Amino acid sequence: MISKVAAVATLLAAALGNAAAQEQVLNLYSARHYSTDEALYSNFTKATGIRINRVDADDAGILARLKAEGAASPADVVLLVDAARLYRADVDGLFKPVKSKVLEDAIPVQLRAPATADGTTWFGFSTRARVVVYDKIKVKREDVDTYEELADPKNKGKVCLRSGSHPYNLSLFGAVTEHLGEQKAEAWLKGLVANMARDPVGGDTDQIKAVGSGECQVAVSNSYYIARLMRSTNPEDRKLMERVGIVFPNQQSWGTHVNIAGGAVAKNSRNTAAAVKFLEYLASPEAQNYFANGNNEWPTAKGVKVSNPALTAMSGGGEFKAETIPIATVGANTVKVQQMLDRVGFK
Repeated sequence: MISKVAAVATLLAAALGNAAAQEQVLNLYSARHYSTDEALYSNFTKATGIRINRVDADDAGILARLKAEGAASPADVVLLVDAARLYRADVDGLFKPVKSKVLEDAIPVQLRAPATADGTTWFGFSTRARVVVYDKIKVKREDVDTYEELADPKNKGKVCLRSGSHPYNLSLFGAVTEHLGEQKAEAWLKGLVANMARDPVGGDTDQIKAVGSGECQVAVSNSYYIARLMRSTNPEDRKLMERVGIVFPNQQSWGTHVNIAGGAVAKNSRNTAAAVKFLEYLASPEAQNYFANGNNEWPTAKGVKVSNPALTAMSGGGEFKAETIPIATVGANTVKVQQMLDRVGFK
Protein backbone atom coordinates (compact mmCIF):
# COMPACT_ATOMS: atom_id res chain seq x y z
CA MET A 1 0.00 0.00 0.00
CA ILE A 2 1.32 3.41 -0.93
CA SER A 3 1.80 5.64 2.10
CA LYS A 4 0.07 9.00 2.27
CA VAL A 5 3.45 10.74 2.06
CA ALA A 6 4.36 8.85 -1.09
CA ALA A 7 0.97 9.56 -2.62
CA VAL A 8 1.31 13.27 -1.92
CA ALA A 9 4.81 13.26 -3.39
CA THR A 10 3.55 11.52 -6.51
CA LEU A 11 0.73 14.02 -6.95
CA LEU A 12 3.12 16.93 -6.36
CA ALA A 13 5.58 15.59 -8.93
CA ALA A 14 2.79 15.17 -11.44
CA ALA A 15 1.57 18.70 -10.80
CA LEU A 16 5.05 20.12 -11.25
CA GLY A 17 5.51 18.09 -14.41
CA ASN A 18 2.28 19.43 -15.83
CA ALA A 19 3.27 22.99 -14.91
CA ALA A 20 6.63 22.57 -16.61
CA ALA A 21 4.95 21.14 -19.68
CA GLN A 22 2.57 24.10 -19.79
CA GLU A 23 5.32 26.71 -19.39
CA GLN A 24 5.90 28.54 -22.64
CA VAL A 25 9.53 29.03 -23.61
CA LEU A 26 10.70 31.09 -26.57
CA ASN A 27 14.13 30.24 -27.99
CA LEU A 28 15.80 33.44 -29.15
CA TYR A 29 18.96 33.60 -31.26
CA SER A 30 20.22 37.16 -30.85
CA ALA A 31 23.06 39.20 -32.33
CA ARG A 32 22.07 42.15 -30.14
CA HIS A 33 24.95 42.12 -27.64
CA TYR A 34 23.64 45.09 -25.66
CA SER A 35 23.20 44.59 -21.91
CA THR A 36 20.47 47.22 -21.92
CA ASP A 37 18.22 44.79 -23.83
CA GLU A 38 17.81 42.62 -20.72
CA ALA A 39 14.88 44.77 -19.60
CA LEU A 40 13.18 44.21 -22.95
CA TYR A 41 13.18 40.47 -22.43
CA SER A 42 12.18 40.50 -18.77
CA ASN A 43 9.32 42.93 -19.46
CA PHE A 44 8.01 40.64 -22.21
CA THR A 45 8.06 37.70 -19.81
CA LYS A 46 6.24 39.69 -17.13
CA ALA A 47 3.56 40.74 -19.62
CA THR A 48 3.02 37.36 -21.26
CA GLY A 49 4.39 34.65 -18.98
CA ILE A 50 6.55 33.43 -21.86
CA ARG A 51 10.11 32.77 -20.72
CA ILE A 52 12.94 33.64 -23.11
CA ASN A 53 15.86 31.26 -23.56
CA ARG A 54 18.54 33.29 -25.34
CA VAL A 55 21.53 32.25 -27.41
CA ASP A 56 23.99 35.06 -28.17
CA ALA A 57 26.37 35.27 -31.14
CA ASP A 58 27.22 37.69 -33.90
CA ASP A 59 25.17 37.81 -37.11
CA ALA A 60 27.49 35.47 -39.02
CA GLY A 61 27.63 33.00 -36.14
CA ILE A 62 23.86 32.86 -35.83
CA LEU A 63 23.35 32.25 -39.54
CA ALA A 64 26.01 29.52 -39.55
CA ARG A 65 24.35 27.86 -36.57
CA LEU A 66 20.89 27.95 -38.16
CA LYS A 67 22.26 26.34 -41.32
CA ALA A 68 24.12 23.65 -39.37
CA GLU A 69 21.11 22.81 -37.21
CA GLY A 70 18.71 22.65 -40.15
CA ALA A 71 15.25 21.26 -39.37
CA ALA A 72 16.44 20.29 -35.87
CA SER A 73 17.03 23.93 -34.88
CA PRO A 74 15.21 24.93 -31.68
CA ALA A 75 15.26 28.63 -32.65
CA ASP A 76 11.93 30.47 -32.62
CA VAL A 77 13.05 34.08 -33.13
CA VAL A 78 16.17 35.49 -34.78
CA LEU A 79 17.43 39.02 -34.10
CA LEU A 80 20.16 40.44 -36.37
CA VAL A 81 21.78 43.88 -36.50
CA ASP A 82 22.37 44.49 -40.19
CA ALA A 83 20.23 44.74 -43.31
CA ALA A 84 22.63 42.74 -45.48
CA ARG A 85 22.60 39.80 -43.06
CA LEU A 86 18.80 39.86 -42.80
CA TYR A 87 18.59 39.85 -46.58
CA ARG A 88 21.07 36.97 -46.91
CA ALA A 89 19.31 34.87 -44.27
CA ASP A 90 16.02 35.44 -46.08
CA VAL A 91 17.53 34.38 -49.42
CA ASP A 92 18.93 31.27 -47.74
CA GLY A 93 15.45 30.33 -46.53
CA LEU A 94 16.16 30.64 -42.80
CA PHE A 95 13.02 32.62 -41.94
CA LYS A 96 9.32 31.78 -41.82
CA PRO A 97 6.91 34.29 -43.42
CA VAL A 98 4.23 35.54 -41.03
CA LYS A 99 1.12 37.64 -41.31
CA SER A 100 0.60 40.25 -38.61
CA LYS A 101 -1.53 43.35 -38.99
CA VAL A 102 0.17 44.79 -35.89
CA LEU A 103 3.60 44.60 -37.55
CA GLU A 104 2.39 45.66 -40.98
CA ASP A 105 0.68 48.74 -39.51
CA ALA A 106 3.64 49.67 -37.29
CA ILE A 107 6.76 49.12 -39.40
CA PRO A 108 7.26 51.23 -42.58
CA VAL A 109 7.32 49.18 -45.75
CA GLN A 110 10.90 50.17 -46.66
CA LEU A 111 12.13 48.81 -43.30
CA ARG A 112 10.85 45.28 -43.73
CA ALA A 113 11.13 42.43 -46.19
CA PRO A 114 8.96 42.59 -49.31
CA ALA A 115 5.60 40.96 -48.62
CA THR A 116 4.53 37.80 -50.46
CA ALA A 117 1.27 35.87 -50.53
CA ASP A 118 2.55 33.89 -47.52
CA GLY A 119 3.41 36.97 -45.46
CA THR A 120 6.55 38.92 -44.51
CA THR A 121 9.75 37.30 -43.32
CA TRP A 122 11.56 40.04 -41.37
CA PHE A 123 10.94 43.46 -39.83
CA GLY A 124 13.24 46.30 -38.75
CA PHE A 125 12.71 47.40 -35.15
CA SER A 126 15.36 50.10 -34.78
CA THR A 127 17.61 52.16 -37.01
CA ARG A 128 21.05 53.67 -36.72
CA ALA A 129 22.26 56.45 -39.01
CA ARG A 130 25.67 56.20 -40.71
CA VAL A 131 26.94 59.74 -40.13
CA VAL A 132 30.11 61.71 -40.83
CA VAL A 133 32.39 62.80 -37.99
CA TYR A 134 34.92 65.56 -38.68
CA ASP A 135 37.56 67.70 -37.00
CA LYS A 136 35.85 71.03 -36.34
CA ILE A 137 39.19 72.86 -36.28
CA LYS A 138 40.62 71.58 -39.58
CA VAL A 139 37.57 70.73 -41.70
CA LYS A 140 34.66 72.81 -42.90
CA ARG A 141 31.26 71.22 -42.40
CA GLU A 142 30.21 72.05 -45.96
CA ASP A 143 33.16 70.01 -47.27
CA VAL A 144 31.81 66.76 -45.75
CA ASP A 145 28.03 67.14 -45.77
CA THR A 146 27.51 64.50 -48.46
CA TYR A 147 28.81 60.97 -48.81
CA GLU A 148 30.06 61.85 -52.29
CA GLU A 149 32.46 64.44 -50.87
CA LEU A 150 34.30 61.80 -48.87
CA ALA A 151 35.83 60.74 -52.20
CA ASP A 152 36.48 64.27 -53.43
CA PRO A 153 40.18 65.19 -53.90
CA LYS A 154 39.70 68.10 -51.47
CA ASN A 155 39.61 65.48 -48.69
CA LYS A 156 42.71 63.58 -49.81
CA GLY A 157 44.67 62.16 -46.87
CA LYS A 158 41.93 63.04 -44.38
CA VAL A 159 39.62 60.02 -44.19
CA CYS A 160 39.58 57.17 -41.66
CA LEU A 161 37.29 54.15 -42.09
CA ARG A 162 36.91 50.68 -40.64
CA SER A 163 37.15 47.67 -42.98
CA GLY A 164 35.15 48.02 -46.17
CA SER A 165 33.93 44.45 -45.74
CA HIS A 166 32.37 45.14 -42.36
CA PRO A 167 28.55 44.84 -42.60
CA TYR A 168 28.00 48.48 -41.54
CA ASN A 169 30.12 49.74 -44.44
CA LEU A 170 28.81 47.15 -46.87
CA SER A 171 25.28 48.39 -46.20
CA LEU A 172 26.33 52.02 -46.64
CA PHE A 173 28.10 51.20 -49.88
CA GLY A 174 25.07 49.18 -50.99
CA ALA A 175 22.89 52.23 -50.44
CA VAL A 176 25.28 54.51 -52.33
CA THR A 177 25.27 52.00 -55.19
CA GLU A 178 21.50 52.14 -55.33
CA HIS A 179 21.56 55.94 -55.43
CA LEU A 180 24.45 56.48 -57.87
CA GLY A 181 24.44 53.35 -60.00
CA GLU A 182 27.22 50.76 -60.13
CA GLN A 183 29.68 52.64 -62.35
CA LYS A 184 29.63 55.86 -60.33
CA ALA A 185 29.61 53.95 -57.04
CA GLU A 186 32.78 52.08 -57.97
CA ALA A 187 34.47 55.35 -58.94
CA TRP A 188 33.38 56.74 -55.58
CA LEU A 189 34.88 53.79 -53.73
CA LYS A 190 38.12 54.28 -55.63
CA GLY A 191 38.13 57.91 -54.50
CA LEU A 192 37.60 56.83 -50.89
CA VAL A 193 40.65 54.61 -51.06
CA ALA A 194 42.70 57.49 -52.49
CA ASN A 195 41.60 59.82 -49.68
CA MET A 196 42.45 57.57 -46.73
CA ALA A 197 44.85 58.82 -44.09
CA ARG A 198 45.72 55.23 -43.13
CA ASP A 199 44.68 51.65 -43.83
CA PRO A 200 41.29 50.64 -42.40
CA VAL A 201 41.58 49.43 -38.82
CA GLY A 202 39.41 49.20 -35.70
CA GLY A 203 35.73 49.86 -35.09
CA ASP A 204 33.58 52.96 -35.31
CA THR A 205 34.64 54.33 -31.91
CA ASP A 206 38.28 54.00 -33.01
CA GLN A 207 37.52 56.14 -36.07
CA ILE A 208 35.98 58.87 -33.91
CA LYS A 209 38.99 58.83 -31.59
CA ALA A 210 41.34 58.98 -34.59
CA VAL A 211 39.64 62.22 -35.66
CA GLY A 212 39.92 63.59 -32.13
CA SER A 213 43.63 62.73 -31.90
CA GLY A 214 44.47 64.25 -35.28
CA GLU A 215 45.39 60.94 -36.91
CA CYS A 216 42.78 61.78 -39.53
CA GLN A 217 40.20 64.53 -39.99
CA VAL A 218 37.08 62.81 -41.32
CA ALA A 219 35.44 59.47 -40.44
CA VAL A 220 32.13 57.61 -40.66
CA SER A 221 30.32 56.08 -37.68
CA ASN A 222 27.01 54.59 -36.65
CA SER A 223 25.08 57.15 -34.65
CA TYR A 224 24.74 55.08 -31.46
CA TYR A 225 28.52 54.99 -30.94
CA ILE A 226 28.50 58.78 -30.99
CA ALA A 227 25.53 58.96 -28.63
CA ARG A 228 27.35 56.72 -26.14
CA LEU A 229 30.30 59.11 -26.10
CA MET A 230 27.98 62.10 -25.75
CA ARG A 231 26.27 60.48 -22.74
CA SER A 232 29.52 59.32 -21.15
CA THR A 233 30.66 60.67 -17.79
CA ASN A 234 34.31 60.09 -18.74
CA PRO A 235 36.07 63.50 -19.08
CA GLU A 236 38.15 62.22 -22.01
CA ASP A 237 35.01 61.24 -23.92
CA ARG A 238 33.47 64.65 -23.29
CA LYS A 239 36.65 66.37 -24.46
CA LEU A 240 36.63 64.22 -27.59
CA MET A 241 33.07 65.19 -28.45
CA GLU A 242 33.92 68.87 -28.05
CA ARG A 243 36.60 68.45 -30.72
CA VAL A 244 34.57 66.62 -33.34
CA GLY A 245 31.59 67.75 -35.38
CA ILE A 246 28.74 65.54 -36.59
CA VAL A 247 26.90 65.85 -39.87
CA PHE A 248 23.98 63.85 -41.25
CA PRO A 249 24.97 63.57 -44.92
CA ASN A 250 22.86 64.27 -47.99
CA GLN A 251 20.12 66.24 -46.28
CA GLN A 252 19.61 68.20 -49.52
CA SER A 253 19.42 65.08 -51.69
CA TRP A 254 18.43 61.49 -50.94
CA GLY A 255 18.95 61.62 -47.17
CA THR A 256 21.26 59.93 -44.67
CA HIS A 257 21.78 56.17 -44.91
CA VAL A 258 20.19 54.18 -42.09
CA ASN A 259 20.79 50.55 -41.25
CA ILE A 260 18.49 48.42 -39.12
CA ALA A 261 18.37 45.89 -36.36
CA GLY A 262 15.55 43.51 -37.14
CA GLY A 263 13.86 40.27 -36.29
CA ALA A 264 12.20 37.26 -37.86
CA VAL A 265 10.53 34.00 -36.98
CA ALA A 266 12.95 31.11 -37.54
CA LYS A 267 11.97 28.76 -40.35
CA ASN A 268 11.67 25.72 -38.10
CA SER A 269 10.08 27.43 -35.10
CA ARG A 270 7.80 25.14 -33.11
CA ASN A 271 6.28 28.08 -31.25
CA THR A 272 5.26 30.44 -34.04
CA ALA A 273 2.38 32.12 -32.22
CA ALA A 274 4.64 33.13 -29.30
CA ALA A 275 7.36 34.19 -31.73
CA VAL A 276 4.99 36.53 -33.56
CA LYS A 277 3.78 37.87 -30.22
CA PHE A 278 7.38 38.70 -29.31
CA LEU A 279 7.99 40.52 -32.60
CA GLU A 280 4.77 42.47 -32.09
CA TYR A 281 5.98 43.39 -28.62
CA LEU A 282 9.21 44.79 -30.13
CA ALA A 283 7.05 47.12 -32.24
CA SER A 284 5.16 48.43 -29.19
CA PRO A 285 5.79 52.00 -27.92
CA GLU A 286 7.29 50.57 -24.70
CA ALA A 287 9.90 48.47 -26.51
CA GLN A 288 10.54 51.10 -29.17
CA ASN A 289 11.31 53.71 -26.52
CA TYR A 290 13.65 51.26 -24.90
CA PHE A 291 15.60 50.88 -28.13
CA ALA A 292 15.95 54.68 -28.20
CA ASN A 293 16.91 55.19 -24.57
CA GLY A 294 18.70 51.92 -23.87
CA ASN A 295 20.98 51.66 -26.91
CA ASN A 296 20.64 55.08 -28.56
CA GLU A 297 18.81 53.78 -31.65
CA TRP A 298 15.95 55.41 -33.51
CA PRO A 299 12.59 53.62 -33.30
CA THR A 300 11.05 52.35 -36.53
CA ALA A 301 7.41 52.08 -35.45
CA LYS A 302 5.19 54.84 -36.77
CA GLY A 303 4.22 57.55 -34.30
CA VAL A 304 6.93 56.81 -31.70
CA LYS A 305 8.83 59.96 -30.74
CA VAL A 306 12.47 60.06 -29.64
CA SER A 307 13.09 61.17 -26.05
CA ASN A 308 16.84 60.42 -25.90
CA PRO A 309 18.65 63.77 -25.34
CA ALA A 310 21.82 62.60 -27.14
CA LEU A 311 19.89 61.63 -30.27
CA THR A 312 17.99 64.88 -30.14
CA ALA A 313 21.16 66.96 -29.77
CA MET A 314 23.03 65.00 -32.42
CA SER A 315 20.39 65.50 -35.10
CA GLY A 316 19.45 69.06 -34.20
CA GLY A 317 16.08 68.37 -32.64
CA GLY A 318 15.61 64.65 -33.16
CA GLU A 319 14.56 64.78 -36.79
CA PHE A 320 16.62 64.29 -39.95
CA LYS A 321 15.99 63.26 -43.53
CA ALA A 322 16.66 59.54 -43.91
CA GLU A 323 16.87 57.73 -47.22
CA THR A 324 13.70 55.88 -48.21
CA ILE A 325 15.03 53.17 -50.51
CA PRO A 326 13.97 49.65 -49.45
CA ILE A 327 16.49 48.31 -46.96
CA ALA A 328 16.15 44.89 -48.61
CA THR A 329 17.55 46.41 -51.82
CA VAL A 330 20.54 47.70 -49.88
CA GLY A 331 21.17 44.19 -48.62
CA ALA A 332 20.87 42.76 -52.12
CA ASN A 333 23.53 45.17 -53.41
CA THR A 334 26.23 44.06 -51.01
CA VAL A 335 27.38 41.13 -53.14
CA LYS A 336 28.29 43.40 -56.06
CA VAL A 337 29.73 45.93 -53.59
CA GLN A 338 32.20 43.35 -52.28
CA GLN A 339 33.36 42.74 -55.84
CA MET A 340 33.86 46.49 -56.31
CA LEU A 341 35.90 46.66 -53.09
CA ASP A 342 38.19 43.95 -54.41
CA ARG A 343 38.68 45.79 -57.69
CA VAL A 344 39.52 49.18 -56.11
CA GLY A 345 41.77 47.72 -53.39
CA PHE A 346 39.58 48.67 -50.43
CA LYS A 347 40.77 46.46 -47.57
